Amino acid sequence: MENIRNFCIIAHIDHGKSTLADRLLDTTHTITSREKQAQVLDDMDIERERGITIKSHAIQMDYTFEGQKYVLNLIDTPGHVDFSYEVSRSIAACEGALLIVDASQGIQAQTISNLYLALNNNLIIIPVLNKMDLPGAMPEEVKDQICDLIMCERDEIIPASGKTGLGVDDILKAIIERVPAPKGDIKAPLKALIFDSVFNSFRGIIAYFRILDGSLKKGDKVKFINTGKEYFADEVGILRLKPEPRQEVFAGDVGYIISGIKEAKEVKVGDTLTTVSHPCAEGIQGFEDVKPMVFAGIYPVETDDFEDLRDSMGKLQLNDASLVFEPESSVALGFGFRCGFLGMLHMEIIVERLEREFNMTVITTVPNVSFHCYTKKGDELIVNNPSDLPDPSIIDYIEEPFINAQVITSSDYIGPVISLCINKRGTLLSQNFLTTNRVELVFEMPMAEVVFDFYDKLKTISKGYASFDYHPIGYRDSDLIKLDILLNSENVDALSSILHKSKAYEYGKKICEKLRELIPRQMFEIPIQAAIGAKVIARESIKAMRKDVTAKCYGGDISRKRKLLEKQKEGKKRMKQVGRVEIPQSAFMAVLKLDS
Repeated sequence: MENIRNFCIIAHIDHGKSTLADRLLDTTHTITSREKQAQVLDDMDIERERGITIKSHAIQMDYTFEGQKYVLNLIDTPGHVDFSYEVSRSIAACEGALLIVDASQGIQAQTISNLYLALNNNLIIIPVLNKMDLPGAMPEEVKDQICDLIMCERDEIIPASGKTGLGVDDILKAIIERVPAPKGDIKAPLKALIFDSVFNSFRGIIAYFRILDGSLKKGDKVKFINTGKEYFADEVGILRLKPEPRQEVFAGDVGYIISGIKEAKEVKVGDTLTTVSHPCAEGIQGFEDVKPMVFAGIYPVETDDFEDLRDSMGKLQLNDASLVFEPESSVALGFGFRCGFLGMLHMEIIVERLEREFNMTVITTVPNVSFHCYTKKGDELIVNNPSDLPDPSIIDYIEEPFINAQVITSSDYIGPVISLCINKRGTLLSQNFLTTNRVELVFEMPMAEVVFDFYDKLKTISKGYASFDYHPIGYRDSDLIKLDILLNSENVDALSSILHKSKAYEYGKKICEKLRELIPRQMFEIPIQAAIGAKVIARESIKAMRKDVTAKCYGGDISRKRKLLEKQKEGKKRMKQVGRVEIPQSAFMAVLKLDS
């Protein structure tokens, strides 16, 4: 155990942690030149294209330093705010962390929130200044920011470049010298933290763990403490580029277990693994069920594809246990699923994976959050879908989730950022200058205002310089109403939304105007209405296409023309009663981009 080092990498999105991980793997000869490719640990197409890490990875490296052989376990972490629980579990499995900061961008919000997670777990922080080769690098300025943030000496910061390989040996040396070896009792009962799991179509679920105490042999009967499930360890081993089986793994090791588990729900990230014969006294602290924050409906474009969509969602759930879905039906869109996601990025990734990996073209409805509705009888209802909201006459009050939002931006953009947050019903709590031109703003605001287009707008008004991070702080009473959209006097449930009363008129008017542009004209007039209960608050009309029936009347009595027009009017009226309006997919998508 003396020669084991477990560490993770924490950074904001796109600060170069996957590229730096590649250099560490090169330098320690963990990968051969044949296996070499950019971002080795990001194995999904989407991860490579977008340059983000979605799934955390772990890999073991061997390194010889001053004649001693060391085993280094790198646990890679996702950088996006949606996956912060996964990051917290990966951090809990380590003793040290590389804090990577981009020399041209400086410290961003996600860096700070992940840093606090690491400090709360008592990790040793090794600051690394990455992308030193860029012409826009500002090493001295960013070093000041790092020193202010973690109270370290300037010479502790390692200048590096994932592209050129600068500073990689210094980083490996720092990991060995500064990060403590894992502590643990090999003779104690087995206690291991599950920090990730992946699905293999031949072996079932493979769970990744870090052993804190005890040892795990092949063939042991094991138990997951929080789910209470028991299995046999068919195979245990350590994580190289490909898994390597071992007869036994010990305290301090990071490894994997295959035990024929078929469902992702049975392995939860953060759970504690122990043996049935000699169990540990209590589980590892910090476990929680991952709760979805954003809900949206996903429907197949062709109704016949519903069963295929069900299969595809089931397979995706095997790889991604945080995806939650249940069947629902809509008058406008037919049969589909109401899905729960960790955030907007998570939702985008799931939709994109459905299209790429399973060739499913889907329609997504307006995303919303989960509300708590209390009736006058005192019953509590959890509302994940606007159509589940009961009649307003029996509602006492509705609560919505609030978040604590932290925005870090350049001081040039303080005004626009504050006005954006106040428009989104936010309250400014504090304003701290991190350096002379970087400021941290902390707000309390409703989650519902953030899931929509907040992140895009924040990036736009700050020219891409603002970074954003949040955590939930519970539910609060709000003046909320349900806004329905009626087309030709029929309610389109997929366009319904729950929103604050003060925003209802403006939002309803915008949607009506947008739908008027997007819905094709019919042979009869189509009224588009936004309504709260029975009260219509906004209306637009799509004019009917009209044939000139009086064209054949040249001269003669006016009553002939009038007769033809009356006959046409009767026909239109009958058509309007039986006619159905087809809503194009672009209309559902347009609701997401109302302001643009």
